Amino acid sequence: MSDFDYQQLDDIIHSRIRLAIMSVLVSVEEADFVFLREKVNATDGNLSTHIKKLESAGYVAVNKSFENRKPISRYILTQKGKKAFEIYIQKLESLLKK
Repeated sequence: MSDFDYQQLDDIIHSRIRLAIMSVLVSVEEADFVFLREKVNATDGNLSTHIKKLESAGYVAVNKSFENRKPISRYILTQKGKKAFEIYIQKLESLLKK
């Protein structure tokens, strides 16, 4: 038997929408809000709430700007976020090996 403890899973990432956001961001350099919304298939409000939680944890950074007078928010996974995601995946893999 392994010493895997499911309670060690990162609660910040362990939400369907936040996991989806992290999964998208780990595969791209950056993503704007519309791209994330389409990939994750979430409402604006729901996506915004989950992104803010990831930002608060330091896993995601945002760059806000304007293009043609239209606000654009671009998101990237921080180094801390990349490491947290890597650890999360390792812990899941150890659970699957049981």
